[in-house]
Amino acid sequence: MSTLPETEADRAALAIALVQVDASLGGLHLRARSGPVRDSLVDIFGPALRLGPGASEDQIFGGLDVTETLAKGRTVERAGLLEGARAMVLTSAERLRPHLAARLSQALGATPLPVLALDEGIEEGEGIAPALSERLAFYADLDGLGLADIPGAAADEDDIIAARNALPRIALPEDAIAQIATMTVLMGISSARAGHYALRAARALAALDGAQAADADHLAAAIALTCGHRATQIPQMEEPPEEEAPPPDTPEEPEEAPDEAASQQESDIPEELLLAAVMAQLPKDILSRMAQGNTRRASGSGAGAKRKGGARGRPLPARPGRLDGRTRLDLVATLRAAAPWQTMRRKAMPDAPAPIHVRPSDIHTKRYEDSAERLLIFTVDASGSAAMARLGEAKGAVELLLAEAYARRDHVALIAFRGAGADLMLPPTRSLVQTKRRLAGLPGGGGTPLASGLMAAEDLAEQARGRGMTPTIALITDGRANIGLDGQPGRAQAGADATKAARRIMAAGTAALVIDAGNRPTAELATLSTAMGAQYLALPRADAQRLSRAARAALDA
Repeated sequence: MSTLPETEADRAALAIALVQVDASLGGLHLRARSGPVRDSLVDIFGPALRLGPGASEDQIFGGLDVTETLAKGRTVERAGLLEGARAMVLTSAERLRPHLAARLSQALGATPLPVLALDEGIEEGEGIAPALSERLAFYADLDGLGLADIPGAAADEDDIIAARNALPRIALPEDAIAQIATMTVLMGISSARAGHYALRAARALAALDGAQAADADHLAAAIALTCGHRATQIPQMEEPPEEEAPPPDTPEEPEEAPDEAASQQESDIPEELLLAAVMAQLPKDILSRMAQGNTRRASGSGAGAKRKGGARGRPLPARPGRLDGRTRLDLVATLRAAAPWQTMRRKAMPDAPAPIHVRPSDIHTKRYEDSAERLLIFTVDASGSAAMARLGEAKGAVELLLAEAYARRDHVALIAFRGAGADLMLPPTRSLVQTKRRLAGLPGGGGTPLASGLMAAEDLAEQARGRGMTPTIALITDGRANIGLDGQPGRAQAGADATKAARRIMAAGTAALVIDAGNRPTAELATLSTAMGAQYLALPRADAQRLSRAARAALDA
């Protein structure tokens, strides 16, 4: 049992067995698309309460029973689905609202419950809320696996029950805590809960093996299973210092006998073994992501800015408020607020004919949350001799981003500035066909009216905001402005106008990215990015792939 799992499916099956032995491990964060592969592991998890992202807080955690409270004249609470549950499967867990995920995490901390969180996020940045993933000891990704790769259960029911009963008696190596602390530091893990999970997983593994104490293999497997996916850096062991040779004339001192008692207290687990086990169990793509400084962060849906309103979107908990014509009454929440006070109010107003006494302070209004669509405005310098190459790469970046636009709900627009002004070459669109047709005849050459390009970009950004979109400007230039806003040549005036336009963008709060495409980074463009409040990137001779990656990072920031 302590053998390290060879595949992600084995890792998932073993994690399910471990959380059934020790519910304090929280559960398994399973990233997989819906289908028979994922369903096979859900079957291994066994019968459980299934909750979707549409479940309300009252349904999950319980609350006031309005009908009984009004009928009996006293507060009557109703139990939620979570009460009495022995295990739980969270479907579409990546869509769980952050406040609900936080409350659920708090409940799981108070009452441990095996959880299988099914994450169907397909884009970088999508995933379950950090508050919830922190409560789950294990992670597995079934991407690329087939039905034949799914193993059976890692342990049968009798073994799990026996392991659960033996768990309180399982001992740990005396230096287990120090070993785990060293590994978490090497992997750049800041969460103290990760080490706690590793200790509990080592004991659960030993219990499943029928051992009296966790050994080196159990500890190595536990660290790999609970800490590998939390790593933020590639762990590396420090080279031991070289031993200095003794002076030639100094007689060697007789070696002292080793402290037998001390050696018995130390574990025989070499750190190299633990490190090798962890490295072997790191998620398949984490090494490349860490090397790029791009570790996965679950930040929500990956769509645009969140907007709260009273008309449409995903429902949020009701809040006390006034009915001003734009808000909608939440009848159930209002009755729930009024119910506990009915007996007192009837006594205060015995002649009132109303069967239910509702006060203005009881009024609750409905709230909704919607995600704004995002618009990336490429603002490309089409001037000078290098215009055609720069435009060609920008076109490629636009097409790459558009290929992902449908899934990410992003729109893309293109503004080219050259000669005496700027032109909107591609209005906001998600149509790849229309984009290729419009970009085919994009001209280049002439002066550099940088200020005109920035003004046109901000104009388009303001229009986008008016339509409920979240705009981001991506400026691609070498920064050598020489045409002012009035269309007249002159570097001094052109530079002043560009700074003025940049300050307008920052004042409007428009997110922006400045990509310096010159052969050598220019201080003027770095200064301009500061005036815009924009991120500055020097990407000389950047191709379409690098440009699209930089733009995507700006969208996800």
